[in-house]
Amino acid sequence: MPKMKTDSGAKKRIKVTGTGRLRRRKAFRGHLMEKKTSVRSRRLGRDTDISPALEKSVKRLMGL
Repeated sequence: MPKMKTDSGAKKRIKVTGTGRLRRRKAFRGHLMEKKTSVRSRRLGRDTDISPALEKSVKRLMGL
């Protein structure tokens, strides 16, 4: 049986923590930042967890 390939798009965007949680960056931070409030841009700058509904499929993409 062939080896399972890691999805390179997922590999670049998702980090696995030491305890095995999956972390991702938030969207809407790329451009047009001057109209967004400081509070909003600070909140968007933090990493967040992958939703539980997507966790199984994302783990498969990551090869976990």
